[in-house]
Amino acid sequence: MLLASSILRPAVAGPYGDDLSKCLVKSTSSEDKSQLVEWIFFSIALNPRVSGLTSIPDAKRDEANVKTGELFTRLIADSCKAETQHAVKYEGTAAISGAFQLLGQVAAQEIFADPAVVKGTEAFAKYIDSDRIEKALGASK
Repeated sequence: MLLASSILRPAVAGPYGDDLSKCLVKSTSSEDKSQLVEWIFFSIALNPRVSGLTSIPDAKRDEANVKTGELFTRLIADSCKAETQHAVKYEGTAAISGAFQLLGQVAAQEIFADPAVVKGTEAFAKYIDSDRIEKALGASK
């Protein structure tokens, strides 16, 4: 699975990878992006550091894998076929990785924009020691 494994490798984007990234973002709906974030969440939840915090049924995980596989196929083989061909020809399969990393970031931005998520991510602020932060920043002047 050369193409599937290339999604997980870090990549440096060139002009063709940039074009592929733009096409992927343009070619995905909000629903597609939500599906991708769900798959990312399910994948992260496999890490032993957080696996005990959530329980994802195998059937739900499998459903997410199917949908993500279909999304990947549609984007690479149909919606962004020309951009994918050029990116791979001139920049290698790592260009696919970079493009999907950017798509994942865009999808996550949509999820993080939800008011409940914003509120949740700001909750730690009440535990910040402002005096210590100010002193630390003052020391760098």
